[in-house]
Amino acid sequence: MLIFLGGMTLFSGCYTLKQGIIMLGYLHKAVPLESLLRGNSAPEEPEDRRFVEDIQDIRRFATQELGLKESANYTRYVAIDRDYLAAVVSASAADSFARHEWWFPLVGKVPYKGFFNPEDARREAETLKKQGLDVWVRQVDAFSTLGWFSDPLYSYMREYPLYRLADLLIHETLHATVYLKGQSQFNEALAEFVGSEGARRYMEKRFGRDSEEYRRMQEAEQDTAAYLSFVQDLIAELDALYTSPADRAEKLRQKESIIRAAQTRFEAEYETRFRSDAYRGFSRLPVNNGYLELFRLYYGGGDYLQDLYERSGQDLPRFIAAAKTLRPQEEDPRKALEAVLEQR
Repeated sequence: MLIFLGGMTLFSGCYTLKQGIIMLGYLHKAVPLESLLRGNSAPEEPEDRRFVEDIQDIRRFATQELGLKESANYTRYVAIDRDYLAAVVSASAADSFARHEWWFPLVGKVPYKGFFNPEDARREAETLKKQGLDVWVRQVDAFSTLGWFSDPLYSYMREYPLYRLADLLIHETLHATVYLKGQSQFNEALAEFVGSEGARRYMEKRFGRDSEEYRRMQEAEQDTAAYLSFVQDLIAELDALYTSPADRAEKLRQKESIIRAAQTRFEAEYETRFRSDAYRGFSRLPVNNGYLELFRLYYGGGDYLQDLYERSGQDLPRFIAAAKTLRPQEEDPRKALEAVLEQR
């Protein structure tokens, strides 16, 4: 879940031209969401109606109750033959958390580059690895085009639990509502926070805190929080190494030792930390700074935003309204958001 490069609209260069053509192809295939509901010629599938009604309900909640921007986003549907939308490349220095960034028109610097063809992502990753960078390629299930196009739904989203669907739509709608050029970390942390909190409030309103649906969401959130805590501890340990006076070779040697020890500890402690099997794969991942930097990007401001949210009365519509007042090129958006909330 991230920004689809606004430079696509300018078709400036081979990369944006190629990605733009593929994206426009998906948009051309998009059909109205309601077309999933069959007419009199065929029996209606209950799961189709449920999906359509869930999407419509989440969109109403996001715009009417949270105050996010109303648009034609997520009113159209694209059938796709895979369970993700694109492969995204991120990179970091091997001996620090200095992230690699790309520059594009309209959006400025961004710390990721998306490809609809995974082979293109692989080639980009290989190029960056030759520069000595730690590289990570991941699959993403949605982009925000920041209002340049009407973002569609994709067929694989029909398999998502309702709370994940709510999180995704609210996250991406936040991007379409608030975007600060060149402030990728703030943009992503804000969208991550609002998506998660918005989904929680949606599930509470729809089912109540005592419902089975709300309980399952809480269990998933608890596992996610436990995983984030573990990864953030690993990041802190590595950051202490990277800022130490050790030379580069020693930092790289100790880095691998620290990561291996963390993965061994993770495997040994799994049963006491987690309720589900969702995160068992961590001990087998080729973890590097490219992977860990993603958590710094998406969750680096999480504690600050949570604290600010609590101090401002845990009023999510008010919190979003304050974010909407931020200037497009805010130098310090966190302080600016705090100042706006203090005035309200």
